Amino acid sequence: MRGIRGGQGEGGFTLIELIVVIIILGLLAGLVGPRLFGWVGKGKQATAKAQIELLGTGLDQYRLDVGAYPSSGQGLEALVRNPGAPNWNGPYLKKPAIPKDPWQNPYHYKCCPGDHGDYDIWSYGADNAPGGEGENADVNSWDVK
Repeated sequence: MRGIRGGQGEGGFTLIELIVVIIILGLLAGLVGPRLFGWVGKGKQATAKAQIELLGTGLDQYRLDVGAYPSSGQGLEALVRNPGAPNWNGPYLKKPAIPKDPWQNPYHYKCCPGDHGDYDIWSYGADNAPGGEGENADVNSWDVK
């Protein structure tokens, strides 16, 4: 029995108790950690989809003012800086710069026409390479709509 006064009965943890707690924490981290990282990846995919939708809305507003979407050469930058187009009434995005995808890579843009519609916007995902699964999967405008 541990006493209130000093001596052998002083409170504290033994080495065995500390090792057991560390093992339990390690097991919990091993079980819960991968699930949390999966949610982070899904969150980044959802962010990319939302940004692509916003860019699409900006492109549609640009087309209403100018009469055509910006060319591939003008790129998405035409949404924040006038590329010399008459009737440009931008900027068409709230922020003064084109956002990067959640993995800090620029979005890709092809227009007039794109391969899948009037224009195509896409991100290559976490691996920044075509194709992939999970967080490495491409996010594109033709699947977002």
